Amino acid sequence: MTPSGNLVAGIIVALVVAASVNLGANPGLFIGGLPNLWIVAEEMIQVDPGLVPDALLAMAETIQMAFVGTMVGVAIALPMSLLAARNIAPAYVHAPVRALLAAVRTFPSILWAILFVIMVGIGPFAGILAIIMYTVGFVAKLQYEVIEAIDPEPMDAVLAIGASRLQLVRHVVIPESASHLLGQLLYMLDYNIRQTSILGLVGAGGIGFYVITYLQFFEYGKAAVFMLVVLASVLAIDWASTRIRDRYIVRPYSGP
Repeated sequence: MTPSGNLVAGIIVALVVAASVNLGANPGLFIGGLPNLWIVAEEMIQVDPGLVPDALLAMAETIQMAFVGTMVGVAIALPMSLLAARNIAPAYVHAPVRALLAAVRTFPSILWAILFVIMVGIGPFAGILAIIMYTVGFVAKLQYEVIEAIDPEPMDAVLAIGASRLQLVRHVVIPESASHLLGQLLYMLDYNIRQTSILGLVGAGGIGFYVITYLQFFEYGKAAVFMLVVLASVLAIDWASTRIRDRYIVRPYSGP
């Protein structure tokens, strides 16, 4: 590593140490708390199989919430990403759209869930609305960055033959960014399923409601049933996502 690299690394280490001390991070507390973790683990092993049907139904609700929220969010995010791209839209359009998207991204999905629970009441609908908002802010940003990175030569060539902006978007921008959008959709679906699992904390539906309820009453064995169902579902969805990515996005290594 070069002297300048050593200096940068040293500064980063010093900042990490200083911030840790300022925040009261104490490795001794972590080590001293390990026995408590073992006690919780022992209680979580004592699962109640009778709760499996309830856990599966709650997980099905969670997956539906994440699916609807992700698909609607991506559908809204795509046109907004076009309006926010500096190589597609003029400054008086992309500047306010970017500001709006930044404002949407400011709040995590659980805060959006609290807002929508106040608006529409407790239940899955509030969770779906929260997922939509988070998905729009996140995917639109990723997508307009992809659009801005498109090679300008094909775009200039299409405009040079008299094509309109709409034709440019249809024949160049969307095809060039489609694989990235598919990857973003799969990632957001996976993320939103995990995130939806905790929206029950604020009454926004999903399996998280059961997990939080049992944890609050220290019924770790019952909570473990729902947590294991979440884990199994996430692993299954991750596997399916990998298969889709291998088919449409990534070419697996086949050797020299």
